[in-house]
Amino acid sequence: MRRADRLFLIIHTLRGRRTALPSRDLARTLGVSQRTIYRDVADLQRSGVPVEGEAGVGYLLRKGSDIPPLMFQPDELEALVVGSRFVQAFAGERLSRAADTALLKINAVLSPELRERSDRSRVFAPDLGQHAVLKAYIDDIHTAIDGHRVVRLDYSDEKGRVSLRDVQPLCLAFWGGSWTLGAWCRLRREFRNFRLDRIRACQVSDLVFIENDVDGFAAYLKAVDAG
Repeated sequence: MRRADRLFLIIHTLRGRRTALPSRDLARTLGVSQRTIYRDVADLQRSGVPVEGEAGVGYLLRKGSDIPPLMFQPDELEALVVGSRFVQAFAGERLSRAADTALLKINAVLSPELRERSDRSRVFAPDLGQHAVLKAYIDDIHTAIDGHRVVRLDYSDEKGRVSLRDVQPLCLAFWGGSWTLGAWCRLRREFRNFRLDRIRACQVSDLVFIENDVDGFAAYLKAVDAG
């Protein structure tokens, strides 16, 4: 988590509290050490943020220094909550953690009425058994897409035939039942879609590719539309 995000979360976690929040609870919420919390709070205090308290006692915002809540309509809020639940259930660990943090930020600045509405949402996205390996593939491929890095796949097709493929990953898509990787296959010299649950092994290489009009994401979308 970036330091700026952590400082934001400290301020908004303290928002509206009537009693001091112990540093150990802040540290557990943000996934950092208590020493980091002590240092961050000291920096906030030096910069003029009205945080009161001390190590071993706890922290709260000075009375009268509350921060206005975000202006969400109830349906907008529920859409954010439900969307985050889907990410937590079906995406990789990287986006799941980001969804957790986003919800924490949102709930920290909501009015009590909207926070209650958020808690009451009855739309859920249960995890249907995605195992840790599949989530790791999502994270690795997501990283490769961001970095434009070639990925080597040990892949088994629908007939059980196994092959090694070096691909240029372009996008990840969730089709309600499975994740699919859209990529340029260097072996076949064409766009291919690979189901993540058929990947036997996945390795992100150091080889960087440059997208162009032939094998880039825009060309992939055209090929999908044409198909």
